[in-house]
Amino acid sequence: MSDKIGILYSSIDGQTHKICDFIKDKLEQKKQKVGLYSIENFGSKISDYKIFVIASSIRYGVHHKKIIDFINAHKKELDATKTVFISVNLVARKPEKNTPETNPYVVKFFKTIHWKPSLVEVFAGKLDYQKYPFWDRIMIQLIMWMTKGPTDKNTKIEYTNWEKVAQLAERISKM
Repeated sequence: MSDKIGILYSSIDGQTHKICDFIKDKLEQKKQKVGLYSIENFGSKISDYKIFVIASSIRYGVHHKKIIDFINAHKKELDATKTVFISVNLVARKPEKNTPETNPYVVKFFKTIHWKPSLVEVFAGKLDYQKYPFWDRIMIQLIMWMTKGPTDKNTKIEYTNWEKVAQLAERISKM
């Protein structure tokens, strides 16, 4: 086993990738060796890493299918190493829903998957209506309306708490 940290992510609109890239930079500042991979281009083995991080965005209440399939296909390898799971979703913009224990998507996710990572974290994503395809924008506006969030089509808000992301990078570096 190497001393390298692997970060695997799925990002629909780019915020999950941005968060993972931030974590990678923080870890590299601490002289850690880090590999950052999109779910589409990961070709290594989990056992090549001392710590393996998986980050997934959410769309319509569900984590990315390729991430779920990856976890299910590699559960034995994941169980044999230190792992971190990161969920990025807009519901986490609310203080009462920004922890693994209180975020409904994370709670639901771990009821449907048989994997227990060493560490779980939740971050709020970014709302950028102009970036979404028409039907996604309409659906996200409806969801935001129902959850008392902003619905103006020109809204662009980054909800990610970068201090919290930096704290996670620090925790990973000490694992």
